[in-house]
Amino acid sequence: MVIMAHLRKHKLSKSTASMANRLSIITTRTGDDGSTGLGDGTRTQKNSLRIEVIGEIDELNSSIGVVLAEPLADQVRDVLVRIQHDLFDLGGELSIPGREALTDTHLTRLDESVATLNASLAPLKEFILPGGYRAAALCHMARTTCRRTERKLTALAAVEKVNSTSQKYLNRLSDLLFVLCRIINRDAGVAESYWHPGRNT
Repeated sequence: MVIMAHLRKHKLSKSTASMANRLSIITTRTGDDGSTGLGDGTRTQKNSLRIEVIGEIDELNSSIGVVLAEPLADQVRDVLVRIQHDLFDLGGELSIPGREALTDTHLTRLDESVATLNASLAPLKEFILPGGYRAAALCHMARTTCRRTERKLTALAAVEKVNSTSQKYLNRLSDLLFVLCRIINRDAGVAESYWHPGRNT
């Protein structure tokens, strides 16, 4: 994976010039045997749980990138871009076992964003159906991807040491993404669709 290759090579030099060379080397062929290198220089199989979690984080980040390709309010865009940077930090953290990149500061930012954004919304009395405006529907996809990523990270934490702050981050991130879905629909003037239990029975 590109992020792990970057972290491994970053240990060799920190100059700006060499960074351009590192990022330009995309095909290394070192993973042709089904293994991949971690940020600490060790190698592991690509089907290991740790690599699977890193892949889930990459997918989550990419799904947020798809949301960012849509028309969005500046406030929503700024929050999502900040999250993308956090997720890169999280991927880097997991590529070096024992490293802790996410801190309580990251959690505080998420909590503050949830509180601020949710305060501007009408109280929610029913479950809503995922969908609405295209950007909101895509944000719901990112939210469910976040939940899956959290489950995978929890599975990893059951067998290996994982930064507990990172687990909390993903749990709260899914809440923030849910709130952002509502914000996006509201800004687009699209009414929320509510779940009606037993509607089709």
